[in-house]
Order: sequence, then structure tokens, then C-alpha cells
Amino acid sequence: MDKDFYEPIYEIIPTPENTGVRFYTSYDSGSYVPKHWHDAVEIIYIQEGALTVISDNSVYELCAEECILINSAVVHSTKCTAFNKAIVFQIPTDFFKQYIPDFDYILFSLEIQKGKPVQQTKLTIFKETLVQMQIANDIRPKGYALRFNSLLFEIMYQLYHNFSFQVHQPHLKNKIKDMERLDIILKYTLQNYKRHISLDEIADLVYLQTGYFCRFFKKNMGVTFLEYQNELRLSYIYRDIIDTVDPIKEITERHGFTNYKLFRRMFHEHFHATPIQIRNQKIHAPVTLNKPE
Repeated sequence: MDKDFYEPIYEIIPTPENTGVRFYTSYDSGSYVPKHWHDAVEIIYIQEGALTVISDNSVYELCAEECILINSAVVHSTKCTAFNKAIVFQIPTDFFKQYIPDFDYILFSLEIQKGKPVQQTKLTIFKETLVQMQIANDIRPKGYALRFNSLLFEIMYQLYHNFSFQVHQPHLKNKIKDMERLDIILKYTLQNYKRHISLDEIADLVYLQTGYFCRFFKKNMGVTFLEYQNELRLSYIYRDIIDTVDPIKEITERHGFTNYKLFRRMFHEHFHATPIQIRNQKIHAPVTLNKPE
């Protein structure tokens, strides 16, 4: 994914005024983005290569012609260990709310059960519409905004009509409150991840007792706070390993990972290779994607 994906916290999605949504073709030569969330519905459609997505603690191994939808305020992470090309489409919730009055009471899902040919046909049409949006967005023909926005509203209609289901209001209110508190935690961790952050320090930040904070964080993030902090460090280390020729030990220390033995174990668990192997794969990997000129 592009470098914006290295911002592993709640973020306000940057959108152009003439569309109100974020849409682009991503060329990813290798990345690891730790758990994060944003106030937008996100769709990733893999066109070449593969991508691992962990959403709400479920693991999805996406390959070419597969797509995933991640609802707003859902904690997720992505991992790419080889080249891929994908459509990335993010629709802010405020944009949805302008046209879908009951948006606060619905969720979306693109998962299709076996033996549902009608739903499979609808998903095929959905993906074809995404590709038409990609063509308009990449080529920018005369009248681009008209073409793109007509497809945008078509895809939103398809989502609402074919891929939505209702949820209860109390669930959403509690989720929003938890995400707002989590946002403070993740932003503070991002700003201070290179140093040790004690549990008492981070719990005091959101006025929680340490024990309750630990349960709250694990429930919402699926990992302990220490595990998350190390994963955040790992994401920056991974980027520097494939983008620089700096010594591995220097990179780990730069990002606050002083326990080299723990780093190597975590790295192998995530990428099933050593840092040197990942760097060598990057150096010798053939470029197979048709990147824009």
C-alpha cells in the first residue's frame, strides 16, 4: 500500500472536494500495517498478487480477483510480503449519512455463502463497477467527475441494496465510545512508541485503572498493549528493512526494539523469514506489475 497506510491510528480520510471519497490504485512492493481503524468504510480489491488482512481478529488471505470490505470503526491490519496491485476505496461515514438516513444502524458485508449464485452475480457486478471507477480515476477523461460520481452512487446503491444488514443501536453507541477512547491510546502510542510506555502511564492517560485498561485494550485490539507496541515498532522496522540498506540492528534500535532476540522471534512469526531473507527477496524480486508511468 502507499505510505499513507503507515499511519496506524484513527485517521480522517483525505478526500477530494469533487468526489468526497478516497479512491486510488495501490502498488505495494511489501508492507506491514499494524492494527488501526478509521471513520470510513474501506474496500480493498486485489487485482494482482496477494494480501493478508486481519479484521476483527479474523484472518483473510486475499488473492487476485478477491475483495474485502472493512466497516467503519473496525480494528484491522494488513500484511503484504510480495508485490500486489489493488483498488483501495474509502468512503467516510459522514458521506454515507448524507444519502442513507439509517446508516448508523447498518453494517456491510461482501462475504458470500456457497450455494448463493444470485449473491455471487451481485458481487461480480460490484467488482466490475469498481474497475470502471478505477478506469475513470486513472485516465481522468473529459467529464471525469461526472463519470466517477455516477459510478460512486451506483456502488453505494449496490452496497446498501445488496450487501447491508441491520444492527442494534446500543451496540453501536458502545462501539463508538470505545473507539474514541482507543483513538487517544493509539495516537499517544504512535507519538511515543520508540520508548518504554508503562501500563500505569497509558492507563492514566484515559483515566482507567491499570487492570481494567489491560482488559479493555485486549478486548478491542485482540493483543496486549505491549504486543501492540512491539507490532507498531515492527511495522516501521519492516519498512526500513526493505527500503534501506542500513544494518538490521541499527534499524531495530532506531525504532525502540532493544530486545533483539524477541524482535527476531516476532519477525519470523509475522513473515516466516529472517530480516535478511526479506531484504534479499526485495532486492531480487522481479517487478511483475504494470505500474503507471
